[in-house]
Amino acid sequence: MDSLKDAILGRVGEYVDSHINFQKDVDDLRERVEDLKRRRNDKETELRTVDLLKKKVKEEVHGWLENARRIIDEMLDIEEEVQNVPYLSRGNLGRRVRQKIHEVKEIYDRGSFPEGLVIERPPPIGSSLVIENLVGEVDVKNKIRKYLRSDEVGLIGVCGIGGVGKTTIMKHIHNELLNEATFNKVIWVTVSHPLNIIKLQGDIARKMNRSLNDDEDELERASRLMDIMKTVKYALILDDVWDKFTLQKVGILEPTMENGCKIVVTSRSVDICNYLRCQVVKVPPLSKQESLNLFLDKVGRDILQISDLEEIVKLTVDECAGLPLAIVVIAGSMRGVKDICEWRNALRELRQCVVAADLEDEIFNRLKFSYDRLQNSNIQNCFLYCSLYPEDYEISKKDLIEDWICEGLIEELGSRREKHDKGYTIINRLENNCLLEKGYKSRHVQMHDVLRDMALCIKSTGPCRYMVKSQMGVTEIPHENEWTEDLEKVSLIANKISYIPINMSPKCQMLSTLILKANESLRQIPECLFANLLGLKSLDLSFTGIEALPNSICNLENLTTLILRGCRHLECIPSLAKLKLLKKLDLYGAGLLVAPRGIEMLVNLEYLDLSCPKLGELPEGMIINLFRLQYLCKGGISTEETIRVEEVVRLKMLESFEGSFYQLKDFNSFVSKLKHLGRLSHFIFVVGSYNNVHFRKFDYNNCLKKVILQDCEIRGEDDLVLPDDLQDLTIGLCSTVSDVSIFLKNITQLRRYELWKCKGIECVVSSSSLKPLTVMNNLEYLRLSHLPSFCDLVRVTKTTEWHAPTSPHIFSSLKELHVVMCSKMKKLFPCELLPGLQNLGRVNVHSCVEMEEIIAWEDAEGNQTTAAFTLPKLRILIVEELPELKRICPKRGVMICDSLEVIKIWSCPKLKRIPLSLVGNRSPSLKGIYVEPKEWWESLEWENPDEKNALLPLIKF
Repeated sequence: MDSLKDAILGRVGEYVDSHINFQKDVDDLRERVEDLKRRRNDKETELRTVDLLKKKVKEEVHGWLENARRIIDEMLDIEEEVQNVPYLSRGNLGRRVRQKIHEVKEIYDRGSFPEGLVIERPPPIGSSLVIENLVGEVDVKNKIRKYLRSDEVGLIGVCGIGGVGKTTIMKHIHNELLNEATFNKVIWVTVSHPLNIIKLQGDIARKMNRSLNDDEDELERASRLMDIMKTVKYALILDDVWDKFTLQKVGILEPTMENGCKIVVTSRSVDICNYLRCQVVKVPPLSKQESLNLFLDKVGRDILQISDLEEIVKLTVDECAGLPLAIVVIAGSMRGVKDICEWRNALRELRQCVVAADLEDEIFNRLKFSYDRLQNSNIQNCFLYCSLYPEDYEISKKDLIEDWICEGLIEELGSRREKHDKGYTIINRLENNCLLEKGYKSRHVQMHDVLRDMALCIKSTGPCRYMVKSQMGVTEIPHENEWTEDLEKVSLIANKISYIPINMSPKCQMLSTLILKANESLRQIPECLFANLLGLKSLDLSFTGIEALPNSICNLENLTTLILRGCRHLECIPSLAKLKLLKKLDLYGAGLLVAPRGIEMLVNLEYLDLSCPKLGELPEGMIINLFRLQYLCKGGISTEETIRVEEVVRLKMLESFEGSFYQLKDFNSFVSKLKHLGRLSHFIFVVGSYNNVHFRKFDYNNCLKKVILQDCEIRGEDDLVLPDDLQDLTIGLCSTVSDVSIFLKNITQLRRYELWKCKGIECVVSSSSLKPLTVMNNLEYLRLSHLPSFCDLVRVTKTTEWHAPTSPHIFSSLKELHVVMCSKMKKLFPCELLPGLQNLGRVNVHSCVEMEEIIAWEDAEGNQTTAAFTLPKLRILIVEELPELKRICPKRGVMICDSLEVIKIWSCPKLKRIPLSLVGNRSPSLKGIYVEPKEWWESLEWENPDEKNALLPLIKF
């Protein structure tokens, strides 16, 4: 009895104590949660700096971050209860607060991770390269492969004149080696000309996922590189070697029979290969028949159907001397030409071109024939401009067009969109003429090294020369005597220049372009550098370490472009008021604390990017008179309105605008006035918190109208006004929103839609009538993430029936569906939706702990017939961490997916069947099935044993 009495008194005492100290405990919890939030933010910031291609985040870190996020979300609920709890009930809530304090403390303490957040990934063998089709050269390729297999040969030299196909052959071999188990590492390095040992050492080390100390000298770096290379069996391909060197001087481990390593050098010089003691393999020109076949592949075989043209075509091919590059480029310049007179004239001009003093000039002259045939000086100058980029550099098409606009190479047109359209037209012309190549990345191009050499040769003489030393490991700015009066453009991109002499003042009155981009060690620009560069029109100092600009920049009154993008140490800029001709000012990512003085005077500005993370509100009236402005970007972290709506709506020429709105009412006000900006075709609006916002930048070739709502209080229909032409919507951390579809009634062009961490959202669209669901007709991408209450893609009331033809078209354009951590969702979509999912190409379902079915069919249990579910364009199916998943489709169903390429099934222990029709010719595109664990695969049930045998070659554990 006494023990019961003591227990009751203890509980009462605890309750009274919780009641008395309620406010103190709540304040303590708030402080601890804020500490936890700061620690979580620090960890997430640290992870953003990690190279996830090399490192893997520890599972315990993933778990800790999820727990931290959960606690922070739960604190919102507690705060709401604190506001509404009756006075006499505070004791009960107080007990929960104390429990939460202990839980927060425990989670906080577990988040120290003294041994780091990541572990090393197993290093990849190498990265595949973009390759063109190999024409001829089979014997050469086989000979090189034979030497690579031989124990007797360690160094192989592939020789031949420029454009004969050395690099293309080796790219094919490189990619083949990646798919074999012969070497631990396959390394491709393009060797710069002239040779820079320091750069070559660094490039090799980086390809081996290691780094060398920039402060060490060449000899010390060689020793360290040698130690690194001793750890792996490698194949090293050194492409385009022009200068003699020794392996020992660089620090390259010499191949031996014992270490099994191989080195392949490509060079135009047999002497260099002999100097390195290589087994020489010469690449001969193509035969006449191979040359003709390649030419016809590029120019179009229908050309031979034109009367009397076959002989002229063959004579034209003969003038290419069997050089694949010359054949491709010249064929590209003649594509679409049908007139025999034009062909005869082209043959005559080509024959005149190839008369040269030496072989190298003869090659260049053949290639220059295609350059001359552009017959447009602007397009020719656009081509020549590409040589300012480093060798083998992947050039973004969008950035290249921006550069051309800045250089005045694209004529003045009515809008920036029209200029970009013109730019893409020029790029297509250069690609079609084979003067530019498609890059490895989408929307990128490359310049063949021989064509770049030709361009630099063209600009090496005459009154308007280029000086180009891009990505060559240069540590000092070129000596003043190299800055001659006839220079037009100077490019020193991506070097290691850290110092410009304080008295350096080159006299280059004709210099129009100076590019010092990506010299991260450069801290200061001397006052006198610009004193005699008064003709300068374009100055690019982006991604340098400069801390201030000299006052002399104010005297560059001919300047039209000033790019200071990514200069995070730059905190102040002198007044720009005198730069009246300035059209583009890019300060994205600069460290500015206040807006530069004088911007309001730059009435010719067309492009202004003020997205500086530390920059707050702009001065009143700063942009109000910039009537020519077409592009305006002002994002950033601020608790105030960073840009005045009434000033923006006066910019009638504005086409692209990115802005952040701290208050939802300011955003709604702006949207209501959008009609005043009739030319606005691109926008990104961030509403609420700007933290952790990541999005694509503007691309005029891909129209973008995007709104990001983050940490906003949205309750009723009147709380939010969205643009009617919205294409991309992201809503995150909006805990009060429950039904988003009420805001989308008038939106018909939505293409991308993302919902994350909105605890009240239960479905994507909800309606008592199916008509409003047509808002999803144009949707192509849908991502649902961390939605704890989410249950259904589409919620239709009981009074509404699924009926054709309306309902199947709800997601008729959807291409990608991602569902991540939606813990209450049991079924991905009902089978009634399938007829409208005929464009679906990717499905990714991850960590939905209650997910039981991917395709649900309510009548499946009573139906004894086999049902076929067709998704004709599905390429990728991923289901991961779904502990309750029992079926991908109904028990007697089968999925027909003829385009399927990849299946990934990880940690779905209750799934017993893969219901895909895969045997025979039904899925010729399938490349791999990734499963985990292996025991799960062995436990699967098969109606037809042949299915398992057919899939075995594709299984990857």
